[in-house]
This record gives sequence, structure tokens and C-alpha cells, in this order.
Amino acid sequence: MERGRIALAGVTTALVGFASSSAVVLTGLEAVGATRAQAASGLVALCLTQALGMLWLAQRTRMPVVLAWSTPGAALLATAAVPEGGWPAAVGAFLVAGVLIVLTALWPGLSRLVAAIPAPIAQAMLAGVLVGLCLAPVRGVVEDPFAVAPVILVWLVLMRLAPTWAAPAAFAVGLVILAIEAVVRGGADGPVLPVLEPMAPAFTWSAVLGLALPLYIVTMASQNVPGAAVLGSYGYRAPWRESMAVTGVGTVFGAPFGGHAINLAAITAALAASPDAHPDKAERWRAVRVAAVLYLALAALATAITTLVGVAPVVLAAVAGVALIPTLASSLRAAMAEDGGRIAPAIAFVVAASGISILGIGAAFWALAAGLLAHAVLRRR
Repeated sequence: MERGRIALAGVTTALVGFASSSAVVLTGLEAVGATRAQAASGLVALCLTQALGMLWLAQRTRMPVVLAWSTPGAALLATAAVPEGGWPAAVGAFLVAGVLIVLTALWPGLSRLVAAIPAPIAQAMLAGVLVGLCLAPVRGVVEDPFAVAPVILVWLVLMRLAPTWAAPAAFAVGLVILAIEAVVRGGADGPVLPVLEPMAPAFTWSAVLGLALPLYIVTMASQNVPGAAVLGSYGYRAPWRESMAVTGVGTVFGAPFGGHAINLAAITAALAASPDAHPDKAERWRAVRVAAVLYLALAALATAITTLVGVAPVVLAAVAGVALIPTLASSLRAAMAEDGGRIAPAIAFVVAASGISILGIGAAFWALAAGLLAHAVLRRR
């Protein structure tokens, strides 16, 4: 009986994690210059690196340490332009972000520096990035109502009945619609078997400032810190330095194949760490092992799913948009939580939402810079 609960918790953790945001990952990778095959390679790499990282951490710590890809980071990529230097420069940015995460494990001062960024400004920047993506279902239902409306309807109903499964259910409905579209059109064009496509990284200042730094900051502020807090809420002390080392090294190894970043899971962490997984907290780490094995299986399906998604990209955009609406809502709430300091986060939000690019550097960097400048000026006053 207890083994069945552990297996169910592990399967649920993997399926919810994969289905709720894989569409966001594919959208983000293609936005910064990846071909469909390279985006599929990135999804495969993310599945593999986080699975291996979970197996290592679970076995070493005997704690339910769940890893995930950076969904806020993928959303940030989805609103960015192709950097100067194209896809190789984006890969270089992923590599830099991974090195920064490793340095976080080795140098505590870097953690303190990230923590010094006011949380409302970081959340406002993330919210501004998410706005454009969350508009995709609205545009999609106008462009192709018969394909997009069922996705939105299923998501909305499940948000009322079982919120945890709302995004995965929308993803499943989207896949069914895409399969029907593929049959009508005579099939999908692309590979089915999993593939890893290496790309030599290139390093440009615009990609480092416009992609790597914002990717690192949102991954730390919106994933790693909340992920450690979720573990703490269930009575575990997160192995911070080892987790940062494992996720940083995993990001570095996954980057040449298109993996943008892996990190501590926040939402899905509760599925494995709660008493629902096992009444004995010393046994819950086994659910993470089950989730890791399932992620290895999902890696084998990632390329086929990417090929199917290419049949009607508007469906993918709609799935990604509805999946990010709860994140947008929580980011807006966190950004505007402080009664006396809402102007600086509001400035960061509008700059991020503008989508501007100056000197080849995207809006996320300028949103942070504008928000921090406004915070310093207004606090001094």
C-alpha cells in the first residue's frame, strides 16, 4: 500500500512537471533562435539532466529534493529576441547562467548579492515578461477558435476542480487537437526518435547581460529560493550548496544541447515532500527516484511531442499562456505587496512588458536596472 503511494506521488510529480510547462520551454527556446530540432534537443537535455540530478540528490540526502527546469527562465526567453550571435550566443548565455549557479554553491557572497535585489522588483520584472505570453490564448481563440477554445475551457474547469492538474490537462487536450490536425493534414513533418544536437557556444555581451543574468536571477528568485522554502515547510532542511552545485553542473552540461537551466522545483516539490507521498518523512525521497526514472522515459518522447506541436503552433502558444497565468497572478501579487514601495516595481513591470531592446540587450535586463534605480532614488527620498 505504502509503495503504491510512493509510486503514485513520483508519477504525479513527473507528469505534472513535464506537462505543465514543456510548452513554455519549447516556445522559449525557439524564440531565442533554436530550430524545432534544436528546441527538441533542449527539452531532451533538460529531462535527462534533472532526472540524473534528482537520482543523485535523493540517494545522497535521503530527502525528497525535486528538480525542475526553470519555467520562469523559459518564459523570459519566450519574450526575448534572438540575441546577437543567434542560437550559439543563446547557448553561451545558458552556459554562463549555469556557471553562476555553480558559483552560488561555492561563494555564499553571490547568494547574498542576489538576495539583496528587492523581491518585488524581481517579481515585477517576471510579471512584465509573462504578460505577452499570457495574451497568446486570447489571440489564439480569435485566430483558431475550434483548436484553442477547448484548451482554455478544460484549463478553466480544472482550475476550479483540481488546480494542480489544470495545466497538464490543457496540455493533454492540446496534444489531442494537434493529433487530429496532423491526421487531417496527412501527418506531422519531423523526427520522432529522441535526438541531442550539440551547439558550440558563442559569448556576446548582449546575450550575457540580456539573457544570462536575467535567467540566473529569475531562476534563483522564483525557483531555487521558493523550492528550499517548500522543503522547509515539510520539515526538511534543503541541502542548499549541494543542490546549487548539482543544478549548476547540470545546467552547464545541458547548455550545449539547448537546456537553458535546471533548479529546485517549487510547486511540484510539494507533491513528493507532503505526507500524501508517505506518512514517514524518511521514506518520501523514494518518490523522487520514481519521478526521475519517469523523466528518463519522457526524454524519449520529447522529440516526438515537439514534432507534433509543429502542426499548429497556435495551440502550443495557448497551452503555454494558460499555464503561466497562475504564475503571472502570483508575481503581480508579490510585486505590489508592499504598500509604501509600489512605484519601483511598477516601473520594472512596464519596462519588461514593453519588450524593448537597447544595444542588443533585451527588456528583462533594463527592467531590473530601471526598477533598482527607481528603488534607490525613492528610498533615499
